[in-house]
Amino acid sequence: MYRFLLTPRWLVLHVVVLLVIPAFVLLGRWQFGRFEERSANSERVTANIEAPPVPIDRLAAPGQQVKQDDRFRKVTVTGTYDTAHGLVVRRRPQEGRNGFYVLTPLVTGPGTAVIVNRGWVPAGATADTAPDVPAPPSGQVTVTGRLRPSETEENSGIRDRGGLPPGQVLLINADAIGKGLPYRLVGGYVELIEQQPAPATAPAPVPEPDVGSGGGLNLAYGVQWWLFIGIAIGGWVMLIRREVAERRSAQAQQHVKETAASTATPD
Repeated sequence: MYRFLLTPRWLVLHVVVLLVIPAFVLLGRWQFGRFEERSANSERVTANIEAPPVPIDRLAAPGQQVKQDDRFRKVTVTGTYDTAHGLVVRRRPQEGRNGFYVLTPLVTGPGTAVIVNRGWVPAGATADTAPDVPAPPSGQVTVTGRLRPSETEENSGIRDRGGLPPGQVLLINADAIGKGLPYRLVGGYVELIEQQPAPATAPAPVPEPDVGSGGGLNLAYGVQWWLFIGIAIGGWVMLIRREVAERRSAQAQQHVKETAASTATPD
């Protein structure tokens, strides 16, 4: 009855099922791994956002790279803005509008500084038009903001290139920016939340990071892949049972015909 399972058509089906099951297992495990990774990242970022501000020198110093685990940690830093070396960052949309981030070095001491992202301004009439940037406060200021590692092509997905108008960059990379400055920079930047004294006008603040669902979609996808394992096995078994039922029905019909033929009375 079950010899049909060894026919070429069924052997192909067996191979497909046996290949699909481990593939679905691996895909499910990968999604569960992504869920754990993103959940841990979400918890870490949330904790950093909610933590009280600390002086920046507790987490990073000039010439020292900001650690990934410290990203979005609130810090305070006091210094004087160096408007002569200010920059704007191209291609930074906010609230559906194209614009620029405004970068201004904050000199914190003799030969040391940190880049401050003072916020967002809308783009000008053309791509090469310099945006209208409000001036920062003069004299000593105290900035509170979110500490961020330097942007790179790898961690930002933004491709850097040359040939930009003067005073414009594509990435907030402290190492690259610092090559043209007369002081050492912290290996990252501060995303401004507030400053004292506050200026009369200022760029629009950068929104707080969206922590997201912490990998909830990855968990759902992982469960989905593993459900597909059950569907594959269930479908395989169902096809076998249907084939057996059809063969038994055909045999029964054939037996009835043979019985009727053998008992029929000749005319």
